[in-house]
Amino acid sequence: MRSFRRPSRRRIGPGGRSPHRRRAGTAALVAALATALLGAASCAVDPPGPPVDAAAAAPAGTGDPTATPTGTPTGAPPTPAAPARVPDSLRFTGTTLDGKPFAAADLAGRPVVLWFWAPWCATCASQAWTVAEIAPQYRDRVPIVGVAGLGQREAMRDFVTEFELGGTLQLDDAAGKLWRRFEVVEQSTFLIIDRDGKVIHQGFLDGEDLTRRVAALAT
Repeated sequence: MRSFRRPSRRRIGPGGRSPHRRRAGTAALVAALATALLGAASCAVDPPGPPVDAAAAAPAGTGDPTATPTGTPTGAPPTPAAPARVPDSLRFTGTTLDGKPFAAADLAGRPVVLWFWAPWCATCASQAWTVAEIAPQYRDRVPIVGVAGLGQREAMRDFVTEFELGGTLQLDDAAGKLWRRFEVVEQSTFLIIDRDGKVIHQGFLDGEDLTRRVAALAT
């Protein structure tokens, strides 16, 4: 006998579509919508701007602490020191044996040695070698200034040349003005003024004592 196969039944939904096809179409629609939304979101992001300077963006007061503040001059010269007070003992002027003007006020603030000598004095001649030796060494710290008197200008110049005193200031006091001012009555006399302007010695000094005193004043 011939057997008959029972025909299968397919469920058809509204509109003539099967439920399987309808579900597949719905999934594809959802995927398309999701893709569109993602694309819109990515298009909404602002494009990157220019690079930001970190130093310019830093808030005030957070920069380099070693930087020079704006408006502060660099390399400005230091403030000059106030001039030294001129004591009464250095308030005098004169003329060197070379004819140049001299102002003792320029030596204020330093110890000063005044050497009163005469060109014909044997004692002065014996001390001249020591003066010629140490005066250049201490010129900037303890100036030694010769005060020539009691003689002729030409004889005084010959004395300076003979004993090689050209590196030492030598004043022409042929008129005796400075000798009288400091009450010097004999030669050779050394008058020592400390850096405060006080006379701390006036009288004779041999070469050894003179060297020792000048060296002590220079420290």
